[in-house]
Amino acid sequence: MSVDLVFRIAAIGILVAVLHQLLVKAGRDDMATMTTIAGLVIVLLMVVDLVSNLFDSIKRIFGLY
Repeated sequence: MSVDLVFRIAAIGILVAVLHQLLVKAGRDDMATMTTIAGLVIVLLMVVDLVSNLFDSIKRIFGLY
């Protein structure tokens, strides 16, 4: 895992937090919630490939099929 991915996830988290606060202050609570959910989905899509690689490595190491 590279440090670059950690920085990308942190940047997305900061951006989503700022957007959430701005939208809440503007009275757009529904859009703030959607922004938070979208940020979460983006991060999960970034991480799911790494988790898949982890499970493939575990299967290969222990000889599981």
